[in-house]
Amino acid sequence: MLYCDWVKRDSLLVTKKQFNFDLADNYTSMARRGINIKRATYFLPPYEWYNDSIAGWANDLKLQLVNFTPGTRSNADYTTPDEKNYRSSDEIYTSIINYEHSKPAGLNGFLLLLHIGTDPKRTDKFYHRLPQLIKELKAKGYHFQTVEELLKTDKSQ
Repeated sequence: MLYCDWVKRDSLLVTKKQFNFDLADNYTSMARRGINIKRATYFLPPYEWYNDSIAGWANDLKLQLVNFTPGTRSNADYTTPDEKNYRSSDEIYTSIINYEHSKPAGLNGFLLLLHIGTDPKRTDKFYHRLPQLIKELKAKGYHFQTVEELLKTDKSQ
């Protein structure tokens, strides 16, 4: 469900009631797969697209809105070869490494977004390159954390 307009971001496409129902429906689905709602308090909006209303509504539900860090094109791994914005796995990998080289802080604190579910038309699934990427970044001294660790959130409160 897209919550706000692509062009006029401040325009909502859902009511607060619809938003709450959509989230409740998703949490019900996750619960069937053993994901405890008390431990799943991070919220990445659909299509990574939101506005201040969506952020506020998520906060009202005690959810922490998160999003990927832009700049590496890791999030383009959902694209398919027939799309204008298609990025191959090689392009995405190179973009991540080039970004890391070009910035003084590298990828420190970055949230890379990878899609585990992609269209069958995308035969070069980027997630297959993840072990190689992790190995290369670890060799450069990076270590990996969960979002919870990165944000230093105490879930016991």
